[in-house]
Amino acid sequence: MASSLQNLSHYNEENMPSAEALSFGIVVSEWNQHITHALYEGCRETLIKHGVKEENIHTLQVPGSFELPLGGKWMADNHKVDAVICLGCVIQGETRHNEYINQSVSTGLTNLSLFYARPFIFGLLTPNDEQQALDRAGGKHGNKGVEAATTAIRMAALKKGFKAQKQNIGFQ
Repeated sequence: MASSLQNLSHYNEENMPSAEALSFGIVVSEWNQHITHALYEGCRETLIKHGVKEENIHTLQVPGSFELPLGGKWMADNHKVDAVICLGCVIQGETRHNEYINQSVSTGLTNLSLFYARPFIFGLLTPNDEQQALDRAGGKHGNKGVEAATTAIRMAALKKGFKAQKQNIGFQ
C-alpha cells in the first residue's frame, strides 16, 4: 500500500524491547513550532509508554532544523544518553533552502552517530507543504515523533545487546 494511504506510525508493540534502563535526549527545533512540538509530544509519550523514566528524558530546544546536529552533539556531551532523537520540520516552500538544510542535517546526524557510536535519530519532516507536515505530526499519516522514538529504543537496545554479548564472552 502506498505510504500516502496509511498511518505510518503503526508498529507491533509486542516486538518492542523494554526501555526502562535507557536514557534519551530529544532535540527539537522551534521553527514550525506547532508541528515540531506535536512531534515532540508523540516522541516523549512513546518513550514513557515503553518504560523510560521521565528523569531519563533530556530535552533541548534549538532555533531551527539546521541547528539539530549541534544540539545533538551538545546533548551527547552533557548527558549520558543511549540515543539522541532530533525532531524538526522543513517545508519545501518556494526556495531550495530545504534541500540544503535537510542534506546538512542528515549528514550531520550520520556523522554524529558514527563518531559517538550511538544512534542520532533523524526525525526531520521534509514535506512539500504545511498540510503534509500536519498529516505526519499526529494527523492521518501518524506521528514521525512516535516513529523516531521507536527507532531510538530499538537501536539503543540493540547496542546494549552487543555490549552484553561482549561481556558474556570476555571481550572488552
